[in-house]
Amino acid sequence: MPKGYQGMVDGGRNIVEASWESVSSILQVGGTIIGSARCKAFRTREGRLRAAHNLVQRGITNLCVIGGDGSLTGANIFRKEWSGLLEELAQNGEIDKEQVQKHSYLNVVGMVGSIDNDFCGTDMTIGTDSALHRIIEVVDAIMTTAQSHQRTFVLEVMGRHCGYLALVSALACGADWVFLPESPPEEGWQENMCIKLSENRARKKRLNIIIVAEGAIDTQNKPITSEQIKELVVKQLGYDTRVTILGHVQRGGTPSAFDRILASRMGVEAVVALLQATPETPACVVSLSGNQAVRLPLVECVQMTQDVQRAMDERRFKDAVRLRGRSFESNLNTYKRLAIKLPDDQIVKSNCNVAIINVGAPAAGMNAAVRSAVRVGIADGHKMLAIYDGFEGFAKGQIKEIGWGDVGGWTGQGGSILGTKRTLPGKSLEDIAAQMRKHSINALLIVGGFEAYLGLLELSAARDKYEELCVPMVMVPATVSNNVPGSDFSIGADTALNTITDTCDRIKQSASGTKRRVFIIETMGGYCGYLANMGGLAAGADAAYIFEEPFDIRDLQFQGEDRVPLHTWPTPSNTPPGWDRCQNRCPPPHADASSAPGATADISVPFGILRLTCAFSKSAKKAPSRPCSASAYLRSGTWTRTTVRTTESNVEHLTEKMKTTIQRGLVLRNESCNENYTTDFIYQLYSEEGKGVFDCRKNVLGHMQQGGAPSPFDRNFGTKISARAMQWISTKLKEAPGKGKRFMSDDSICVLGISKRNLLFQPVAQLRQETDFEHRIPKEQWWLKLRPLMKILAKYKVSYEVSDSDQLEPMHHRGHEEPAAI
Repeated sequence: MPKGYQGMVDGGRNIVEASWESVSSILQVGGTIIGSARCKAFRTREGRLRAAHNLVQRGITNLCVIGGDGSLTGANIFRKEWSGLLEELAQNGEIDKEQVQKHSYLNVVGMVGSIDNDFCGTDMTIGTDSALHRIIEVVDAIMTTAQSHQRTFVLEVMGRHCGYLALVSALACGADWVFLPESPPEEGWQENMCIKLSENRARKKRLNIIIVAEGAIDTQNKPITSEQIKELVVKQLGYDTRVTILGHVQRGGTPSAFDRILASRMGVEAVVALLQATPETPACVVSLSGNQAVRLPLVECVQMTQDVQRAMDERRFKDAVRLRGRSFESNLNTYKRLAIKLPDDQIVKSNCNVAIINVGAPAAGMNAAVRSAVRVGIADGHKMLAIYDGFEGFAKGQIKEIGWGDVGGWTGQGGSILGTKRTLPGKSLEDIAAQMRKHSINALLIVGGFEAYLGLLELSAARDKYEELCVPMVMVPATVSNNVPGSDFSIGADTALNTITDTCDRIKQSASGTKRRVFIIETMGGYCGYLANMGGLAAGADAAYIFEEPFDIRDLQFQGEDRVPLHTWPTPSNTPPGWDRCQNRCPPPHADASSAPGATADISVPFGILRLTCAFSKSAKKAPSRPCSASAYLRSGTWTRTTVRTTESNVEHLTEKMKTTIQRGLVLRNESCNENYTTDFIYQLYSEEGKGVFDCRKNVLGHMQQGGAPSPFDRNFGTKISARAMQWISTKLKEAPGKGKRFMSDDSICVLGISKRNLLFQPVAQLRQETDFEHRIPKEQWWLKLRPLMKILAKYKVSYEVSDSDQLEPMHHRGHEEPAAI
């Protein structure tokens, strides 16, 4: 419906059927192609009456609304009034009673589209991550000029009633100060801010960044503007100060990879929710909880969102922060710990030394994780030690104390400032133990990928031999491959995914002029197909070849499947006369031969031979105990029992695609998906099979996926998860005061990660059972359930049964585990 509710009220050409092609090639387009508009008419009953009439005329009884709390509130009111609106239309003679009965109820499912992330009940709204990308791009550019000229910049971002963008931006760039509507500064903030800015300059920091939400207020609900802050800094400190107001640039631009995947997942969940809805099902909103899609009551979410504003109006700011949700509260607490350093004489010393090390290949966001760990550790009273060049540097004694100011400005830098290597500790355990003894290291934080995981296992196994290793150890996953057991996400994977997505967008754009071209793109990841699969989903690929889903030459030629339950399988047109249908509604063999179960018959169908085996016996007076089955014999293999699988040639699929307005193809290949079917082989195969129809090009992305500035997600994720790891270390050390305590239990050497909606510390001894060491991947990977979604969006016919939650959850539902806020 173009123009939102206005289109629903106006009807006519404003309600059009969407075709496959009408939504093709829009993944990379910002905003909304169907348009959006505020509608005064829909706020009135007369307007909603017209909207109901337009929907009934087109037989629409399922409504998916994408918008903020205002749009979703309107949808819920519309649903509640639906029966009354139809009765009124019938009384007016605009519809008949049959139409009233046929369209007796309206199902409503909401998806939250808002860059402010101001809707309660979800960790992230669609559009927020893309807005953060725009902000961080500007901040990174400003920091360059600010440092050159030794300036202070006041940056105003959107957020009239919600400070999420300002808060996460401040967290992601290490801003000196941030102003939020939900958490106004305390009385006397002017003096405190100036002291903080001058202290940072005294530490030889050449720039200051202050971020202001457009709705920032003080404790008396009076506005705090960016101009006021500038005047204060100039007057009190005499610093050269500039103001930059980002405005609507935050709403525009290309959607980030995170937003594309989030929107795709939420869209599927919304459709599944509508299909499962009954007249008694209340309106729901599809939300993100940790890494899981959930359905929450729309009314309760809207009510809580409105409660936040009410709390701010009544100056109950602590309640406002709490009501915003766990993600907002966690971000605020983490920012306060990292931005403000207490004087040394106010920090209670723990007399413990904590070391931090980077291991494995570099990943964007590693430096943000190190900065966070160092500052939280210092705030907890520990002496922080930095180990340079991985385990190799550890064994050689490349260890130095690292201070609060030493990690300033690290969040936006890619790679690993500490240096990182793939070397494992196994051959240097004695030297490492000696260094731990020499430096009196009481705990170890490892930031890295699969090598870090293997290293942690080796350190764990050596505890019996070296008592120096009997200290709390925790690993924070950081690798572009996202292949560390124990966590759904790894630091660096989002940045790599955005690199892949941006490259694919440019490649597709290059094909817009040449037409009929297929691109084969190779991604990194080792044996883990995360980047290829999720990159394919975010970029709109036609296929993604990965190790986790084995394939051979026939699969390269025949990709895709059509699974049809037997009870819905249509009787073939060439069914011999006299055949009837059994109680399982499968087309059985001839009636004369079906008196005994197991009778078979072969039928020629377009995709090969369908052999039917009937389980129904006419002599029996009841349904068979086992279902009828079918076996399909095709060039690509044989499938039996209760599902028929058909195949569709990739080349044929792309050929048909070239006949439409979408005359380009995109195929992603994980670098280690198959040792024989290399990128060159697939390129040559497609080139040969597509002769006369399309031509091919190939592109190997290589190490560009490991480089670049970290994405906002990786900066935020690395900062928060590393801070939580340091809190765990501090808790462990407090449990055993003194330096003589030996930690031998499994729960003292863990991997910290997100699993579904929870943040978990999992012992490496436990994760060993969940690891495929030969291929360096977890045995179970959550993202594989999204494989069918990628194929469906590429117009293959596949089954999809991966709804995370098929029930409505209460708004305050929380498990016993620690919640993980993305």
